[in-house]
Amino acid sequence: MQRRWMMIGAILTMLSVAIGAFGAHMLKDKIGASAIATYETGVQYHMIHALALLIVGLTAGQLGASTKLRWAARLLFAGIIIFSGSLYVLSISGIKILGAITPIGGVAFIAGWLLLAMDVWQRSKKDM
Repeated sequence: MQRRWMMIGAILTMLSVAIGAFGAHMLKDKIGASAIATYETGVQYHMIHALALLIVGLTAGQLGASTKLRWAARLLFAGIIIFSGSLYVLSISGIKILGAITPIGGVAFIAGWLLLAMDVWQRSKKDM
């Protein structure tokens, strides 16, 4: 579990940089300021949650794999795809209905962070 999610986190971090650079250099003059702001929000959340996947991998390495950590990683990954992905497509295409999908990714992010916290909390109580 540790290697898988650290590898996925590293790849997604790299993609976040590439997608951000694409937006800054290729899209800035092609889409409006509001669309650029939406795109940049997608990049920001993409990067933060790709780093979170690295944290989940490191946690699995330190404490061992668990069901909660697996689900935390899956939900953080899904959040990147749904939240950031919908913002990328929305900002480039202008398809407004995609804004209705974005909160699903936000809920996935929240649930992923919650599961990570619960896993670490429960394990730390056992060590006391």
